Amino acid sequence: MLLGAHIGIAEGLALAPVTGRKIGADAIQIFSKSPQMWAGAPLSDEAIAGFRAAVAAERIAATAIHHGYLANLASPKKAGLARSRHAFVEELDRAERIGVDALIVHPGADLGQGRTEALKRLTESLNEAFAQRPGYRVRTLLENMAGQGTTLGAEFSELASVLHGLDEPARAGVALDTCHMFAAGHDFRSDSAYGTLVDRLASELGTDRVRAFHFNDAKGELGSHLDRHENIGRGGIGVEGFYHFVNDPRWERCPAYLETPLGEDGYSAYERDLATLQGLRAPARRASARTA
Repeated sequence: MLLGAHIGIAEGLALAPVTGRKIGADAIQIFSKSPQMWAGAPLSDEAIAGFRAAVAAERIAATAIHHGYLANLASPKKAGLARSRHAFVEELDRAERIGVDALIVHPGADLGQGRTEALKRLTESLNEAFAQRPGYRVRTLLENMAGQGTTLGAEFSELASVLHGLDEPARAGVALDTCHMFAAGHDFRSDSAYGTLVDRLASELGTDRVRAFHFNDAKGELGSHLDRHENIGRGGIGVEGFYHFVNDPRWERCPAYLETPLGEDGYSAYERDLATLQGLRAPARRASARTA
């Protein structure tokens, strides 16, 4: 597994890969703009070239952009849906120009319209965007959610229904957030629980559709629907809850991005969390990771 983290770009797009490598990350996720804004400042060709060069120089193996939080591609409200679809296409454009592997997006919320209609509208939103931007290389990844309120995607079957309805299914996949899975009631802390989870993934979604992870411990308990991230080993999941993911050959080249809390000491918490995760690797896999 490629272990990485979400890195800020406030000091410049090209510095994100450098920062990631300094803290021991093999993969980095970024925001291309403020996640609380509909639109971002234009990205210069110079900044993009700097980012691409730094990714190559630092040997960053996987990259992703996380979409902003305002868009709801399943919204029943015409104005909100139109604005969300426009924002998503703009973010696709930014992701393609920057050259990242994936654009990770929240599925949205049904806002009382009902799950079936909301999932249909989400599928239509993705199909429209892909049709507007033919030939794009970046893959859109739907993130599973904790199940708060009317948010979509807490169940694998909901994510699967969207992927199955796409005109170009190869352009999409899933990013699994461990905190969200745990909060939604999916246990994976023991050998048997992890086996059950993978069986469920295989039958409802397909393990090949899982293209990235967000590695976060959880402040809440199993099934709490509380979307609050915690540092690795300090929450309800615990250190050993990540052991199987890190060592499962199915995810050998799959990136896992930390989104755990940071303190006033910069990325030190990420460094500690990455070291903890790297320590879970079986000896043979640790040796392989050092020579990769």
